[in-house]
Amino acid sequence: MKLALTIAGSDSGGGAGIQADLKTYSAHGVYGMSVITSITAQNTTGVLGIEDISPEMVALQIKAIFEDLYPDAVKIGMVSNEGIIESIAGGLKNYKPEKVVLDPVMISKSGNHLLKPEAIEALKRKLIPLSLVVTPNLMEAGALSGFEIKDKEDMKEAAKKILDLGAKTVVVKGGHLTGDALDIFYDGKVFYEITSERINTENTHGTGCTFSSAIAANLALGYDLLESIKRAKNYITGAIKHSLGIGHGVGPTNHFWNCHVRGDECEY
Repeated sequence: MKLALTIAGSDSGGGAGIQADLKTYSAHGVYGMSVITSITAQNTTGVLGIEDISPEMVALQIKAIFEDLYPDAVKIGMVSNEGIIESIAGGLKNYKPEKVVLDPVMISKSGNHLLKPEAIEALKRKLIPLSLVVTPNLMEAGALSGFEIKDKEDMKEAAKKILDLGAKTVVVKGGHLTGDALDIFYDGKVFYEITSERINTENTHGTGCTFSSAIAANLALGYDLLESIKRAKNYITGAIKHSLGIGHGVGPTNHFWNCHVRGDECEY
């Protein structure tokens, strides 16, 4: 059994954050563990409130996992303030996991700030250099690179700038552009374009969390990085295609669209 850790916020609505990550790990046959950074009161219509976990408790959760259940891969999501970022960076430096996926979550689909603006510089300095791959969407890539992204060439330029911050590799997600859903992967030498059909649905809550945790799950299973990204792209496309029209707002993706239970077994 492979193990994967998610370090992220809790979404009480179950569509994003820790809940989405753990569902994604299960859908890949990977044992999931969590370090909760923040608690959000959240549903499909928006975020009602956010309460951060203390940096000390974040550090203790990291210690508890790494000293007993050392993960094969780590995904990092919502890290709302500098103290939490410092705790995570300290843990990564201490325990030295090799496969770290950083999803720089900044603003929810409902417009709530999940990363305090003053903490963006700390994320750049302390977490990006410790990550194997960083997976920003267009808005996040623009915030990290310092300019608005409007097309594929802008995505490539942003990937270069994010790599200059110390990232080993970058995936700039183009889900908010028009046409096919295009992501740009850059390893410092070559750009890879990864495309999929665009699904006509409003139920896309948690897509970024799900995509990044799917990369981590595939890394934990032993696939190389580019193959893990391609497999994650296929998984999130299916999850969106089979998304769930529940609630009164932006519904979640279907994390178990690829999992068919027969008896006591689950086929992945």
